[in-house]
Parts: sequence; structure tokens; C-alpha cells
Amino acid sequence: MSTVLLVDDDADNLWALQLALESGGHHVLIAQNGAQALRTVLHPMPALIVTDWQMPEMDGAELCRRVRCQPAFAHLPIVMLSATAEPGSAPGCWSAFFQKPADLQKLLQTVNAFVAARLTTSITSPAFAGRPPARWQPVNERCWP
Repeated sequence: MSTVLLVDDDADNLWALQLALESGGHHVLIAQNGAQALRTVLHPMPALIVTDWQMPEMDGAELCRRVRCQPAFAHLPIVMLSATAEPGSAPGCWSAFFQKPADLQKLLQTVNAFVAARLTTSITSPAFAGRPPARWQPVNERCWP
């Protein structure tokens, strides 16, 4: 079961999306705006964020920018939802964009694809990659006094 952070200021949208995500087997955390989402994203770390664009206090685009600035969340998939069309002029820092009303089947397929990709990708720290072999070698039991 993966954890999904769902961010929207509309209670009806939250309820519908939460129901769809939980019926797909996901654990859903809820935030009402981007500022609350930034506080929620730390514990526990979600596998994915689904956020609305237009919200009070902090919108979805600013949430995306702030999440991407943190190294621990730089590769966290973000699905953006908006009643308006995706802006073509400014590059978005989200992973996928859906215009409302979104097709729930396609949205769930996208969420599942991102979660599956994160589960199958192993992240290795550069500090531990290519570590030299240990100096200590196993002792042969037959040679031990």
C-alpha cells in the first residue's frame, strides 16, 4: 500500500478523489492547501502528490516548486489537477497534468504507474556506490584452532 498526499481546497473534490484512491488500495493523506501540504509531506513521506492548482494561501504550482527544491523530494511524482488548461508558456515542475473534470480511470492509471515506477527503482547513494571490498576476510572454520 502506497501513501498518496492529496491536496485540494474543495471538500467535494477531496472526498471524490480520496474515495477513488483508497478504492485503488492507496493510503491517502489530506491537505487543504500547499502550505499545509508542505507540513504534511515530511511524515510519512508519500509516494506521490496529487494537487489542485488554484488554492488559497499557496497554490499547486508554488507547492511543486518548493517540493522540487528539497533534495529528498526532487524525484517525487506530482500530479497536477486544474479547471484551466495546462499553461504552455512556463515549464511545469509537475510529472503529469489533468484538466478537471479528470477521467478517474486515467488518473488512477497514472498514479499507479508512478507508484510502481518508484517501487521498482532502487535509489543508491553515490557515497556507497562502488565501495571497495572490506579488509576483513571470512575465516575458514577448518583452519581455526
